[in-house]
Formats: sequence, structure tokens, C-alpha cells
Amino acid sequence: MVSTSTLSLCSHPKINFGFQNKQRNELWTMSSTRRSSLYCSSLVKISPSTPVRIILRASHLKKFNIKAAASGSGGRSSNRGSSSRRVYKQAQAPAPVAPVKDIVSFVLPAGAFVVVTFVLWKLVEKILLPKPTKSAAEENKPAHGVKWSFAPGTNLLSSFGAKIERESKLRLNDFAKELRSFQSVDVSGQKFGDEGLFFLAESLAYNQTAEEVNFAGNEITAEGIKAFDGVLQSNVALKSLNLSGNSIGDEGVKCLCDILVDNSGIQKLQISSSAFGDEGAKAIAEMLKKNSTLRVIELNNNFIDYSGFSSLAGAILENKSLLSIYLNGNYGGPLGAAALAKGLEGNKSVRELYLQGNSIGDEGVRALISGLSSRKGKLTALDLANNSISARGAFHVAEYIKKSKSLLWINLYMNDIGDEGAEKIAEALKQNRSVTNVDLGGNDIHAKGISEIARVLKDNSIITTLELSYNPIGPEGAKALAEVLKFHGNIKDLMLGWCQIGATGAEYIADMLKYNSTISSLDLRANGLRDEGAISLARSLKVVNEALTSLNLGFNEIRDEGAFAIAQALKANEDVRLTSLNLMNNFLTKLGQSAVTDASDHVYEMNEKELNIVF
Repeated sequence: MVSTSTLSLCSHPKINFGFQNKQRNELWTMSSTRRSSLYCSSLVKISPSTPVRIILRASHLKKFNIKAAASGSGGRSSNRGSSSRRVYKQAQAPAPVAPVKDIVSFVLPAGAFVVVTFVLWKLVEKILLPKPTKSAAEENKPAHGVKWSFAPGTNLLSSFGAKIERESKLRLNDFAKELRSFQSVDVSGQKFGDEGLFFLAESLAYNQTAEEVNFAGNEITAEGIKAFDGVLQSNVALKSLNLSGNSIGDEGVKCLCDILVDNSGIQKLQISSSAFGDEGAKAIAEMLKKNSTLRVIELNNNFIDYSGFSSLAGAILENKSLLSIYLNGNYGGPLGAAALAKGLEGNKSVRELYLQGNSIGDEGVRALISGLSSRKGKLTALDLANNSISARGAFHVAEYIKKSKSLLWINLYMNDIGDEGAEKIAEALKQNRSVTNVDLGGNDIHAKGISEIARVLKDNSIITTLELSYNPIGPEGAKALAEVLKFHGNIKDLMLGWCQIGATGAEYIADMLKYNSTISSLDLRANGLRDEGAISLARSLKVVNEALTSLNLGFNEIRDEGAFAIAQALKANEDVRLTSLNLMNNFLTKLGQSAVTDASDHVYEMNEKELNIVF
């Protein structure tokens, strides 16, 4: 009997034969060194005595036939002899497909069929089935996750927005509780928008506690101002309302003024940087004519021009309650200042006038001072900083200072009065006995002008604050001041930052501090003191000075040597009164910083007073 088996081989076949009962050979396993497998279609039985010859070729997926002819004893093959031969014939018939390929060939078409069927079904469903209609309530409902977001970028993902909305509502609830619990509530910069304001306004309606509320920088628009309608009219507890930094525009201001006309509680209104112009100013003017409660109004950094100034001037003429007017950073110009002067001339209530940065110039100053000189009211603060005023304009200011008996604070910061203007101001201060605070910083005043100011201080004990920063007074100007302040004057706050006094000027100041008993705050920033100047000041710190509590030496190129000198001085003086030392933006290493810090600890151990060091 002949048994034929067909095997699929790979390039490097491995054949294992096992023998059982010594009567037959059984082919159990056939494997390949490559990933392809050999498959045996039937068991091959071979007589032990039969020589076997196997011819294999190293080609993939070829088949070979094994034909075995054997002569068995006992009549199984009586027509053949005991010897037998086997013939092996190689066949080139194609191999049967491997099971993996069978599976793949079945799965891929089936999967493709399922995908195509699903897509077609969805298309048919979308085209043929009617869309569900939304109710009116659902259509008007705001989108999920976009309300009351406090941080920029949190509204980009609606799924994430839901969490943000919940957190925002919780924060709004906390703010609402604060409005009902504390006298002063600051929720500025939270960016809760119009809807957040509507939510919080409800708490104000029944407020009996909060007196000051700050809503600045919350992205509130004109629409959000309507939240106060019906709320502020009945609220008598709220005294101060800050809406600055919200772009409410002219429309928002008009809406707010309509609400405040009948309000009898709010005394301070802040709507600076709110993007409104002359139309908004006109609405404010109409409100001021009827409102008799407001004491302070801040309209800084808006777009109010001459027309708006004229409207406000008319309101000031009629208003009897307003005390402070802030119009900094607008566009009044000379004409606006002249219009304002007419309103102030007939007003007796206004005490403080802030006109910084309005480009009113010398002509505007002349007109304004003329109106102020004619009025019967008492002005205590006049801010004319950054208004392009020269020595000619300083003359008019000086004339007003001479006559005024109520003015306490005069600000001419960042103008261009020069030495000539400084001399005129100094002459006026000799006659004045009311001004306590003088700001002449940034006016291109040199040693000559400062010398005139110093002479005033010799006989004037009224002035307590003197701002001279950003003037190139140099070492000579520092010397002129130091010689007078050593034993004269009553200056408590002296600002000399960016005055180019150098190490030499610092030596004059240091010598003055050994004897001066009034200066409590000294600002010497950015004067190029370096280590030499710091060492000079350190020598003065060793001497008992019961007045000096704050010393600012920032931006002075001080290195470790100067820091060591200051540290030793602080340790040597057991009665040092210094509580604040600013060494910011110098060239100190960790060693210098450590030395000053150790000295600060030593000061605390000596007198139990903390010395705040800023590096």
C-alpha cells in the first residue's frame, strides 16, 4: 500500500521524526526557522528498514510528494519481495492557503461590508428623518459653559467650560455673601462680565452693610450697567462705587447717570478708563446738576475734549456738593482749562482739582489760575503735572501760591519750568504759609534752581514733602540742599532719585544725616553712588538718627563692598530706627546680600524691630 502526503515547506525547513514500537516512523512536527510554518496534511508511516531519500528545494510554498513502497511480511504485500523501494517525486502544484490567510480573506470583505452599510445607514437617517425641534426656552438658554468665566481662554472648550461655570458661580456666590457681610468689598479684575454683574447687583438691592464696592476691570459693558437699575435708587448704604477699567462707553455712562440722578447714598464715583467721551461727559454734567450727594468723581483717562469740559464746567457752576474732581489724562487743552475756570469761579465747594496730562500749556494755566484767583472757594490740592508748562506758566502758578491761604499740595511734576520757573516758585513759597507738599520732579532744574528752593527751606517749616527727582541737580545741588537741611527746615520726605548726585553728592547727604532730625524717608535711587557713596552713607548710619526710617538706594551700582559697610553700620548702631532698606537692582552677590540680612537679624535682636530689606 502506498501512502502519499503533501507538505508545505519554507526556505530552511526543520523535520523531526519520532519512532514508536520500532514498527513505524511517525512524523510529529515540522517547523521552520522563519515565520512561515510547515503543515502536515497526513501522518507518514515508514518502515524502519526502508531507506528513505528526501529531496527538498529551498523555495517557498512548494509541495513535495513522498511515496513509500514497502514489502511487509505475513501477506500484507505478497506480490512484492522483502526489499522495497520508495520513489519521491517532487510536484509543483500550488500549496493550500494557510489558515491565517483564510481568515484574513474572510474578515476583510466582511468588515468592509459592515463599514459601508453603517455609513449608508447614517446618511439615510440624516436625510430622511426629521430634525427634533427645540422649544423656545431651550433656544433662549445661554450656551453651556460660557458664562461668568474669570480667566482668559477658559471658554474655548464647552466641555471644560461646564466646570469653569460651576466654579465661577461658586465664586460669585462668595462675592454676593461678601456684599452682605463686609463694609468694603473688592472684586476688581475678576472679569465676570455683564451676567456676573446682574447676579451681584441683586445682593446690592438689599444691602445694608457694604459701603465700598470695587467692580473695576470686569469686562462690564453698557448692557451690564442696566443691572443697577432699580438697585441703586433704593440703596442708601453704598457710599463708594468703582467701575473703572470697564468699557461702558458713552451709552453706559448715560445709563449710569440716569440711575444716579435720584441716588442719595453714593458719595464717590470712579469711572476712569471707561472709553467714553464728550457725550458721556454731558450726561455726567446733567446728573451733577441734580445730584446733591456726590463728593468725589473720578473721570481719568477717557476721551473728554473741550466740549465735555465745557459741559462739566456748567455743572460745577450749579453743583454745591462736589469736593474733588479728577480729570487726569483727558484732552481738555487750553480751551478746556479756560472753560473749567469759568465754572470754578462761581463754585465754592470744590477743594481738589486734578488736571494732570491735559496739555493745557501756558495759556491754559493762565486762564485757569485767573478763574481760581477770583473764586471764593478754598482749593487745597492743584495737580498740573505733565501739561507742557514752561517758566512762563510757572509765573502764573507762583502768583496763585502767593495769594492762596488754603493750598496744601501743588504738583508741577514733568513739566519744563527749568531754573527760571523754580526761582519763581521758590519766591512764592517764601510768602506762602499753607503749602506742605511740593512736587517739582522732572522739570530740568539744575543746581542753580535747587539752591533757590533750598533757601526757602531755611525759613520755612511748613513744607514737609519735597519731590525733586528727575532733575539734574548734580553734586552741587545736593550740597546746597544738605547745607540747609543739616540744621533747618522740617522736611520729612525727601525724594532725590535720578538726580545725578554721584558719590560726591552722597557724601554731602550723609554728612547732613548725622545732624538732621526730621527726615524720615530718603529716596536716592539711580544716582550712581556705587560703593563709595554707600560707604559714605554707612558712616552716617553708625550715628544715632532717631528720624530716618526708610532709605532707598536702588539702581546705584552698589557691590559687596558697599553692602558690607552698610551691614557693619547697622550692627554698630544699637539704636538704629531704620525699618526699610531698598537695595534693589544693584550688583550684590550672595555674600553681600547675606551680610545685610545678618545685620537685619541683629537689629531685630537688639531692639525687636524688623528691618525690611529689598534686594
